[in-house]
Amino acid sequence: MPRVRLVGPEGEAIGIVTTGDALAKAEETGFDLVEVAPNADPPVCRIMDYGKFKYEKSKKAKEAKKKQHVMHLKEIKLHPKTDDHDYRFKINHARDFLLRGDRVKVTLVFRGREITHIDFGRKILERAENDLQDIAQMEQSSKREGRNMISTFIPDKTKIKAYSRRVEQERKQAEREQQEQQKEEPSA
Repeated sequence: MPRVRLVGPEGEAIGIVTTGDALAKAEETGFDLVEVAPNADPPVCRIMDYGKFKYEKSKKAKEAKKKQHVMHLKEIKLHPKTDDHDYRFKINHARDFLLRGDRVKVTLVFRGREITHIDFGRKILERAENDLQDIAQMEQSSKREGRNMISTFIPDKTKIKAYSRRVEQERKQAEREQQEQQKEEPSA
């Protein structure tokens, strides 16, 4: 009869026993006999409440899933003839996405004969890189795919912290200046 190394319900080592004895001991305690290390010599079995074990394991997995942040890929589409205001508007959206922790894919779409002026597209993507470099790293530099040029940016946590600190300081400074200005106005 094959032998197994038996571990009790409290985690105490019982020793090496036959499979039949291990099953009898598990039945005697009212728990299940679970093989935990089948490749060991001899295999290790544990006496436990298997239903409770599965429940706790699924509970831990759900808790871990709650805490993890899923990074989404957001896309910003531009054209070589995109106006400055539209460009600023879209880059501000990209900044918001990056500050939230999402990756951003900047796609430059060439229409018709615009494809003959790849250099205009490259300039726009370089400008986007310069505008986003204070909070992001370039994951993929400008790459052509058919009629599109693509750059991908990922948020840089250290840069974002420094940026947030700087924005907070600027906000406090503006607040102080506004309070000083309000104090001066009634006396005038």
